[in-house]
Amino acid sequence: MNTFSHFLATLVLTLLAPHLLAASETQLSATGNITPSACLIGLSANGVIDHGRIPASSLKRDEFTVMPGQLMVLEVNCSAPLLFTLVGLDGREDSSLAPDFFYGLGKNPHAPDERLGSVALSFRNPLGDGQPMLSLTTYNNGTSWSPEPNIYPRHWMGFARPGRPLPEPIIHLVTTLRVDTSISPANNLSLKQEVPLDGAIVLDLRYL
Repeated sequence: MNTFSHFLATLVLTLLAPHLLAASETQLSATGNITPSACLIGLSANGVIDHGRIPASSLKRDEFTVMPGQLMVLEVNCSAPLLFTLVGLDGREDSSLAPDFFYGLGKNPHAPDERLGSVALSFRNPLGDGQPMLSLTTYNNGTSWSPEPNIYPRHWMGFARPGRPLPEPIIHLVTTLRVDTSISPANNLSLKQEVPLDGAIVLDLRYL
């Protein structure tokens, strides 16, 4: 369900489109930053949560069916103390019932208007360089941070020792990632054929 990316450099290409009266030349600019240090990120079980075959008869008809929570181990290893955030990106955002809080579980391929459910992510017991840490988030692009275990879509998540107001540089981070899946009420779904759950989430590591 989860895939991860890390960056040694960021490259942005901007192609300036010509006006109706095309000039004899146009400009392409390439910008970015190369960092001398970098981080690698990994997740246990190759980042896959498999709920197996779920009998339609086991789903609640008028409310969400909450699947057993799954725990995975997330690790970030950096070549030097680095300041970074993790940002959750939802590859199925159009299927999320509350895209500011939950990740989508995909749509029913036999009835494309039906959204299959939601996925919630949270950090548990993070350790940074062997010390207990808190996960932090920001609602103003890094001006201020507050403790928050939930990994809401598109929110920056940093880590700091308890009592510290801002994320701290870390060499080695290890934390439990809890994944909670909820399937939409059966009354809202067409279940005469097998329906695949199709969550796709990226945790994007970004340097600050």
